[in-house]
Amino acid sequence: MQTEIVIAGFGGQGILFAGQILAYAALDADKVVTWIPSYGPEMRGGTANCTVIISDEEIGSPLVRNPKAAIVMNLPSLERYEPLITPEGALVANASLVNRGPRRSDIANVFIPTNEIAETIGDKRLVSMVALGALLARLPVLTLEQIEKALDAHMPERHKRFLPLNCKALTQGAEFAMKEAAAHPV
Repeated sequence: MQTEIVIAGFGGQGILFAGQILAYAALDADKVVTWIPSYGPEMRGGTANCTVIISDEEIGSPLVRNPKAAIVMNLPSLERYEPLITPEGALVANASLVNRGPRRSDIANVFIPTNEIAETIGDKRLVSMVALGALLARLPVLTLEQIEKALDAHMPERHKRFLPLNCKALTQGAEFAMKEAAAHPV
């Protein structure tokens, strides 16, 4: 089985970090993985996205045209990637910055206020972990425990103090998505 995921937004939202942790967790679970980052010349505020492919067997191409899932953290990313998701896929959108609802009913949609959730946890930089938790609740390609282990194993030592907050962000994102799924099943 092969799962293709796009994570997109702008610099400073942890887009590349979320993709990298997802890739590390998949590698640690003995999956075959590609992770391809893409970002503009600006650091914060410029466009950023990455693709992650997780597979049980060799990956033929790292290019992703129609992902099974997307995390979109701003409106331009939603406009670009929502139409490309395969039917029965999953879309997680940052409702804090997206001013419209979903346009597709053939995919699992989670419009989650990641900014507000991250701020209640205590750090606005956690938005990507909130979104990743929501995605994994709707597309269980990996478990939250696998992501948490990857964070612990691959996070630089100087950032280990943020591990509990990252785990809390994952959990709260997943809980939000599960409540949404119960209220609005596909």
